[in-house]
Amino acid sequence: MRNHPNEDPDLSIVTSSGLFAGISQEQAQRLRGAMVRVHLSRGDVLFREGEQADRLYIIESGKMKLGHTSSDNRENLLAVLGKGEIIGELTLFDPGTRTATATAVTGADLLELSHEALVEWLEVHPAASMHLLQALAQRLRRTNEAVGGLVFYDVPGRVAKALLDLAEQFGEEMPDGAILVQHSLTQEELAHLVGSSRETVNKALADYASRGWIRLNGRAVYILDRAHLAKRASQ
Repeated sequence: MRNHPNEDPDLSIVTSSGLFAGISQEQAQRLRGAMVRVHLSRGDVLFREGEQADRLYIIESGKMKLGHTSSDNRENLLAVLGKGEIIGELTLFDPGTRTATATAVTGADLLELSHEALVEWLEVHPAASMHLLQALAQRLRRTNEAVGGLVFYDVPGRVAKALLDLAEQFGEEMPDGAILVQHSLTQEELAHLVGSSRETVNKALADYASRGWIRLNGRAVYILDRAHLAKRASQ
């Protein structure tokens, strides 16, 4: 992991991220000036669960995963995040221990913001606090929905929902109408994302492929029949 001086600021990364969407160009300029760029290679750990922390990161490029390890060393993949999304926002407002481990799924560049810098910025731009509260509420809602999915849906349903969620984040529509989802996850990571074994997840993927709903392509998938996949995800 390497830290770089704050060069060539791109304000669109700041203003398009959930926590800071809607702030003015002047507010974004001041906030961006307080950030430091961090570069990660695939597999690099940005921070670990249980570490003391007081800062957040905005993803400029690449993909990151958030994971939690249980007492018996089983890994649960909480989320996969991409460009413009934020990691570690809880400790920014309430410095303490990390609740998850953040690891680079691909090479990634991030912008780092400390608790102290945010407090100083909010003192100058107090109205921006409402944007931050709204974004945190939305993140909490998504977390609650994800937990509910693990409780109420079977594994094939969770796989279908995971594919649709990844399509929302990383999907690219092809000329033939298919949606290319370059999720960059290994089979094991995809299994961790839906809270099941690799064998069970692979069985669900093979079933969807045989039905013509998806086409698998390494660490990517083509969604061919979104309607049927969405129906399965809701069962």
